[in-house]
Parts: sequence; structure tokens; C-alpha cells
Amino acid sequence: MIQSILDNDLYKFSMQQAVHMLYPRAQAQYEFINRGLTPFPEGLAKKVELELEKMAVFKLTLDQKSFLEKTCYFLTPVYLDYLESYRYDPNEVMIKQDKDILTLKITGPWYRTILWEVPIMAIISELFFKMIRQKIVSKRQRHQINLKKARVLAENKVKFADFGTRRRFSAENQEDLIRDFLSSGVHTLTGTSNVHFAHMFNSTPIGTFAHEWFMFHAALHGYQMANPSAQDAWVKVFHGDLGIALTDTYTTDVFLSTFDTFHAKLFDGVRQDSGDPLAFADKIIQHYKRLHIDPFAKTIVFSDGLDVEKAVKIHKYCNGRIQDVYGIGTSLTNDVGATPLNMVIKLTKCRASLDKPWRNTVKLSDEKGKHTGTSEELKNCMGIFHLPQG
Repeated sequence: MIQSILDNDLYKFSMQQAVHMLYPRAQAQYEFINRGLTPFPEGLAKKVELELEKMAVFKLTLDQKSFLEKTCYFLTPVYLDYLESYRYDPNEVMIKQDKDILTLKITGPWYRTILWEVPIMAIISELFFKMIRQKIVSKRQRHQINLKKARVLAENKVKFADFGTRRRFSAENQEDLIRDFLSSGVHTLTGTSNVHFAHMFNSTPIGTFAHEWFMFHAALHGYQMANPSAQDAWVKVFHGDLGIALTDTYTTDVFLSTFDTFHAKLFDGVRQDSGDPLAFADKIIQHYKRLHIDPFAKTIVFSDGLDVEKAVKIHKYCNGRIQDVYGIGTSLTNDVGATPLNMVIKLTKCRASLDKPWRNTVKLSDEKGKHTGTSEELKNCMGIFHLPQG
């Protein structure tokens, strides 16, 4: 189900490099969150464990390393040598099942455990659909669906990347999707977040960093300094490369309050991952204007639950006002007639080193349903930012 060590999203490798460089002693704990309250079939946990055991033999090949050296110029030789020696350790993952309820935790050094999230979610998703044996559309029908999506996106000049690894129907379906788009004759696919498939199709791997980067810095420096300190640390590692900032770890309004001229000029743009995308575009454009920065010189990456129709609508709204690109995920890789899982794996605790106390982490989205963390810590965080708690 997981094809190789590269069958993961690029932002996991870029963040692993940053953690390896700046926080080699940090510890992390991640937890599985079943947002959709899906009942899981009996025996799923055991099957997940078997798939995790298979991953223990994965290693970076010389061909894969060569691809990363040529394509991901921002990855350092030191990091690539480390990745060459990296092996998944299934002992870092604890998974249990009580009837139809699945519990999963990942605990260990942050520089190691950071790679587990995406492949584990892909495994859970693929196993779930194999076990429930839900009726789906045929492979031929999926091919036609993919070609239609490619045509609509191309006709509307919507530039997009595949972001669908985590909740894909299967690895095979994701591979078929990318092949269909690339062979469609005309397409606006700019690449994929999945490094394995980028390598397979000689495409561009795409990604920067995720909410956990900001969540760790909140635990390290406090909530009010989380956004600027996370950005400053990122720049120390990548020196201006991978310059798309994620805004909604503690709401976009909080992010923009410290996204000053220095940071706004330093980063190429921002990513929208929750809330109203049109309102977000207006807010970002106005923010750049207030800072006397031409919005059309900047980019918004939209990545929140998109499908083709939503992407086209947003593109028409942004056209001529700001650069816009799209990360489209589940609606591409799991559009087979089944209902995709609504699940995440999030950083829930971290500490700077073994001798430091664990700190709970939270994420405050622009959409309340996406908040994660203990009720006590969420209340504390919202109080600090004077956010409504109702």
C-alpha cells in the first residue's frame, strides 16, 4: 500500500530537514483524530500493523537520492545522507481497536516520527475501503472522470497540484489519476505533493510546511510568538526557498497581525487551508496593499477541501488580482463513488528535549470544526488571543 520511502508528501521531508538541523533533541507525540466518527471494521488495526511492519525495510535508493538532489535543490547533502540511513521503526506507533473505535499514537524523536503521518493515513484509508467492499465506479469510468476534470481545469486555466495522498482510495488509484492527467493532451497539473509519484512521472514535488511547525514553535516560544518564530526558523533553514506561509494555525487574523513588511516580502505568498476562500483572498490582498506590496506579485495556494468546481470559482474571483494556484486532494484521489474518510493525524504534545516537560499543542483553524487540542489548552490559547470561545 505504501510504495517506497518517498511515498509521502514533500512537506514531511522539508520539515524533517528543518527539524534535523534546528531541533535534533525535540520529542513529539501525534494522535489519530476520527473527525467523521466513522465506525471502523473489526480487525483493521491488526492489518494496519502488518503494513507498518512492511515499511521497516524501506530505504532511500541511489536513484531516488539522485532524483532528490536534482529536483529538490533545497534539500542539503547532509540531510540526504541522513535520509539514506533512515529506517521506519514501527515501535514508534501504538495502535489499538476497541470494537469499531480506532486509537493511534506516534511517539518519539521529532526528526524520526515526522514521516509517519501521511503514509499511515493512506494505509488506513486504503484498508478501510478494501475491508468494507463498497461498490465503486469502474476503472474505465474513473479514467473518463479524470480526463473530464483535466479538461475543465485546463479550459479555465486553473494551475493545480495533486495533494491527495493522505485520503486516497488506493495507491493504484493515485497513480492512475496522475497518469490520466499527464496523458490527457492538455492539462494544468503543475506537480504532486507525493514525492514517489513525482519521481515515477518525472514531475515536480510540491510542498512547504504544515501546522505542526507552528504548533511546535508555540510550545517553544509561546502562542504570541509562534507565527513569527516559526517563519524565522524556516528561513534559517531554506534561505527564501519554499516560501509559502501557512496562515491558519492560530487563525489568519492572528497570523496577519505579525505578518509585517519584512515577512511579507520574504515569503512568496500564503496557503489557505480553512474558512471562506473568497473572504480569505480579499483579506490577503488588502493586507499586501496596506504594506505597499503589489498583491499580483504574490501567490495564494488554496488547499482546503477543494474540488474542480470550487477551484474554478475561486480562480475566477482571484483572476487579475493575485496569483493563485491550487492543491486538490481527496476529490481527485478518492472520487470513486465511496465516501472518503474524514480523519487527521495531528501533533498533540511536544518537548524541546528529553529533560524538558511535555507541552500540549493546539490548532485554531479559521473553521471551528477543525480545531484540535484539549479543551483546557484550546481555552487557554483562545484567551491569549482574545478569541470568542462560544
